[in-house]
Amino acid sequence: MTKSQYFSKSIINRLKTFAIIALVCSCFLQQALAQKNEMVELKNMIPTIQYDLKYATKNNFTGKRIYPSSTNKTFLVKDAAEALQKVAAELKSMDMGIWVWDAYRPYRATVKFWKLIHDERYVANPEKGSGHNRGIAIDMSIYRLSDGKLIEMPTGFDNFSDTAHHDFMQLPENKIKNRALLKTMMERHGFRSFETEWWHYSWPNNKNYEVLNLSFEKLAKKQ
Repeated sequence: MTKSQYFSKSIINRLKTFAIIALVCSCFLQQALAQKNEMVELKNMIPTIQYDLKYATKNNFTGKRIYPSSTNKTFLVKDAAEALQKVAAELKSMDMGIWVWDAYRPYRATVKFWKLIHDERYVANPEKGSGHNRGIAIDMSIYRLSDGKLIEMPTGFDNFSDTAHHDFMQLPENKIKNRALLKTMMERHGFRSFETEWWHYSWPNNKNYEVLNLSFEKLAKKQ
């Protein structure tokens, strides 16, 4: 074997080793990413949670059914779901529970919303994807466990007026206190509020989570 042949073989062997290392690292990275993006059906973790999934009905700001009418489950990534479970436990000690209007939202629904309301104060730009598309955002309120009724908040769901903003103070005292209660609870357990929507909370570091366009049916089968 000539000297040049020896060096060529040595380089080829090194490249093969690097390729194997890169493949192993890629597998570990994909596994870690899959675990981080694991979606959890919320009632499986929080039995007291109540669903009122507005976009599976026509009773929403679009006047149209966005999700299949059979939709009766909703999801968050595991990290966010575990934090929400802690919120639910704290609320339960006060005879209260979590009421959900929306959580995970397929990307195609965000595209529909953007066509209707071209305003990033209220609707995510599809070019960026939304927290809902990543399974890290939730639209919610609080209800009383004793009678199943919602506590009073500044507005109803999907109200696109200033009254829905966190800094809007021209309200009865009980509504201000109830809004503050929800915000305090959610932020204590790691969620972030959204200034123009008192009902919207999201788990941080959205770039760590993928934008998804999976159907609710497919996600349910993975549980």
